[in-house]
Amino acid sequence: MEKRLLGTSDLNVSLLCLGTMTWGEQNTQAEAFEQMDYAVSEGINFFDTAEMYPVPPKPETQGATETIIGNWMAERGNREQVIIASKVVGRAPWMNHIRTDLNDGETRVNAANIIAAIDTSLARLQTDYIDLYQIHWPDRQTNYFGQLGYQHPEEDDSTELLEILSAMADLIKAGKIRHIGLSNETPWGLMRYVALAEKHGLPKPVSIQNPYNLLNRTFEVGLAECAIREQVPLLAYSPLAFGVLSGKYLNGARPENARLTLFDRFIRYTGNEADAAVSAYMDVAKENQLDAAQMALAFVNRQQFLGSNIIGATTMEQLKSNIASASLALDKDVLKRIEAVHQQWSNPCP
Repeated sequence: MEKRLLGTSDLNVSLLCLGTMTWGEQNTQAEAFEQMDYAVSEGINFFDTAEMYPVPPKPETQGATETIIGNWMAERGNREQVIIASKVVGRAPWMNHIRTDLNDGETRVNAANIIAAIDTSLARLQTDYIDLYQIHWPDRQTNYFGQLGYQHPEEDDSTELLEILSAMADLIKAGKIRHIGLSNETPWGLMRYVALAEKHGLPKPVSIQNPYNLLNRTFEVGLAECAIREQVPLLAYSPLAFGVLSGKYLNGARPENARLTLFDRFIRYTGNEADAAVSAYMDVAKENQLDAAQMALAFVNRQQFLGSNIIGATTMEQLKSNIASASLALDKDVLKRIEAVHQQWSNPCP
């Protein structure tokens, strides 16, 4: 498994990162242990989680994913062999089951919440430090999670980015985290964090975790250049667009126990345009004797701005197939066909 330094950090992460958001909801602890054991045996040393996981988020299960990872590291005694990334929740009224004592009806990304969040995550993970600590989504009103048509607020009560960056820097000084990252961030946000870090002598972000897949290549528009020039590479999430790019949901199919079957909230990568694009990508894979999901992952793996590609699975069969994508190189003809499909159906699911 290829390893690469993550941005300007000393984190030597695997090309593929193991996503964990199903653990504690769709996957049991035993199944999660099996996934982690196999991933490590295949050379993956990078796991991504969050304080709000598993998804869908709800009070009864919140924090279960970190707890499972903590139990696994304690049982295996291998904390030093894995790189753990986690996240502090962003601002949202639908997350008000987290730290209600600090919030007025919704979570906030501010110094008080960051300090409280890290201590609970460390306890669940049974570790003294987190290698990469990320802001899950911005405190300010902006576009993320597929939202388009930016509307600037008349009154902005969001936390100053300098307060956020300073709080994260304090966690580094305290030895609770090693590096900081962004998630669901915009080009303005990324560049502002970098500028503030340089101006005030604070640690700058070493990664940005945003969606990137064949149905949503909007990262290429503004963030790709930022990521390369500022050495803040992408941690690509949803590289299979919730599994849609495997083709398993085409023609209205809803396989048993699949995410879109179980949870009707996951509609970001559905619709007529998405179906048309997926059908076309499936044809490309079939004509070139490729597995469609592996082709989609291999496309992400080859991007110059990529730090690591976050894969996820609910079954071992899916996990083994996804990990195999690390050794798949797409030839020029396949890439040409992929670009032709993209030109016809450009970013149907931003």
